[in-house]
Order: sequence, then C-alpha cells, then structure tokens
Amino acid sequence: MASNSRNFPRPKISLSPSKVVAKASPKPANSATKLRVPVERAIERCVIYRDGHPVRGSYGYREALEEVRRTGSGYVWLGLYEPDQHQMVSISEAYDVHELIVEDAVSARQRPKVERYDDQFFFVIRSVKYTDDAIVNNAREIIETGEVQMIVGKDFIITVRHGEQSTIPGLKRRLESDPEQCAMGPTAVSWLISDVLVDEYLRISSLLSTDIDELENEVFSPGTRFDIEQIYRLKREILEMRHAIDPLALALRTLTNAHNDLLSEEISSYFLDVLDHELAAADHVASHDERLTSLINAGVAKVSMQQNADMRRLSALVGMAAVPTMIAGIYGMNFENMPELSWQYGYFAVLGVMLASIVAMYWFFKKNNWL
Repeated sequence: MASNSRNFPRPKISLSPSKVVAKASPKPANSATKLRVPVERAIERCVIYRDGHPVRGSYGYREALEEVRRTGSGYVWLGLYEPDQHQMVSISEAYDVHELIVEDAVSARQRPKVERYDDQFFFVIRSVKYTDDAIVNNAREIIETGEVQMIVGKDFIITVRHGEQSTIPGLKRRLESDPEQCAMGPTAVSWLISDVLVDEYLRISSLLSTDIDELENEVFSPGTRFDIEQIYRLKREILEMRHAIDPLALALRTLTNAHNDLLSEEISSYFLDVLDHELAAADHVASHDERLTSLINAGVAKVSMQQNADMRRLSALVGMAAVPTMIAGIYGMNFENMPELSWQYGYFAVLGVMLASIVAMYWFFKKNNWL
C-alpha cells in the first residue's frame, strides 16, 4: 500500500545573529574525559640491579626493562605507591602483567595471599606499625597496618605500597649489607621484604608484651585505680594485628609448597625461615590476646568489687547518720507527756546518746571492714 505522506519543502527563516541561540548537544556519560595522572607520579623507585648492586643511571620504567632484556643480565625493581587504574594498566602493558593482578594491585585492604599467573606470582603481605606512647596519650590508633604487594617475574619485581604505614623499616640497610642475596634475583628481593616485615612483627609483639605487663601490674596491684577502656582499646588493636598477620602463614606455605618451581632451593629455604618467624609472631600475638581477655575479666571483677566496697561505705555512713536522725525525730514530735523534756540535763543526755551510737556503729563497721 502506497504511503500518502509527501516531503514538503521547509520555509527558510532568516534570523539575526543576535537572536540565534546555540544549543549544545549533550555528551554521552561515557565520553567524559578523566584526568590521567602520569605513571611517573606513582613511581618511587626504578632501579636496575646487577650482581646485587644498583646500576648507576636514571631509567624510565620501560627503558629499564628493555635494558635488562637487551643485555640479558640483572633485573628491574620498580616501586609504586598507590597507583591508579590507568597507571597500573600502562605498567602491566610494559611488563606483561596479568590483568587480574592489575585489578588486585589497584585495590587495597587485601588479606595476605599468593597467587600465580604463568611464570609470575602475586604476593600480598601486611605491614604493621606500633605507636609506643599511644596508650599513655590515649590515642585512637595504637596499631596501624599497611599493605605491600609484590609482582615477581623472571627479570623484574614490582612492589606496590598502599597506606602511609606500608613503609618497610630497615630494608635499605638490609639491601646494602646483603648484596650477595640481592644478586639471587627478584625472588630474593621478595624474601628480603617479607623477612623485614615479619621481623617487625616480632619486635612489635615484644613491645606489646611490655605494655601488657604494665597493665597487669595496674589491674592486680591492690588499692590502685585503672581505666578498663585501655584494655579494650589494646585488645581491639591486637585483633587488627592478628587479622593482618595470621593469613600470612597459609600464603607462605602455598608459595614454598605449591609454587616452589618458581623459587630456587636456597630462596625456598629462606621463605621457610620467614614462615617460622611468622608462626612465632602469630603465637605471641595470640597469647597477648588471651592475656588481655583474662585482664578484662579480672578488671571487670575488680571494678565490681570496688563498687561493692563503695556501696558498703555509703551504707555505713548512712547508717551512722540514721540513728541520730531518728532520735532527733522522736524528740521533734509535739507530745505533751514527754517527762524527760523537763529534765535539767535531758539535752546533754540526748546528745551523749547520739554520739555514743555513732561511735559504736563506727567501731562495728570498722571491725567488719566496711569503712
């Protein structure tokens, strides 16, 4: 059936330039351009290591890997701090990093783990920072954790730090003192980093033991007042530390057992030593948690005893005041037939009875440790 519609020519309308209003066409939501920060802004270090020593010179992250692969010796250590998605994708393209590793490297707050992708493995370990004077100053954060991620390949290691607490104390000193171990390749660097962080666990657990000893002295010393909120606060922080270090044991076992083909026999033995230290630190922290639980129970019992003692003292004081008040109330009644009122020494006798009753009750309460 033929259509009856026709195309009629539209009339031409001339408008003056002052009356023409340009209407911008809306841009699609996906076309909004996002400011991209250069990759170099996230790079903390980009160093080529040969024979355990850093090579002099300044290299970009692409040029460094090209230099290593061109010469066939050494490896690249690329350090990043909180890279975004664009920065991490650019690095993954240059280093042929798996896309799933890119996703995990951008997101933080992950549990310690080891994941393998072909000839690379992704290692996550948590760093722990302890503030010594936090309990004294009633700070909110006693223990703070960061995150250190390591992407380890045959000729490179990429370390990604998340959080200000993700610093690795003493790493520079270890690198300078152990060039032979650095010469063993990227897996040796990953071992050095994990060893330094786990040694920090042991140091912090020792400091926590000292603080808990002081809390125990305060709780169990007779006649002392203490703030039980300090115990609750420290227990909460120790639980955060346990969440950071306990899963590391499984990650290290996975690395040394399931993926030992990526490690040399010597590096594998080094990681087993780190595992032993981690288990020791985890046991210490678990014992600290149990001690704090006992301290909380003892503290609650002591607070209850202190409250009971305070109530007994208040009851004793009220009882000592009740008898004179009762006597004064009796003689405050307006009865005509009260013969002792006409006695010359009645006033002094009543005061003496009041005083004698107070002394007698004080002696009784003192004897029974109510005062």
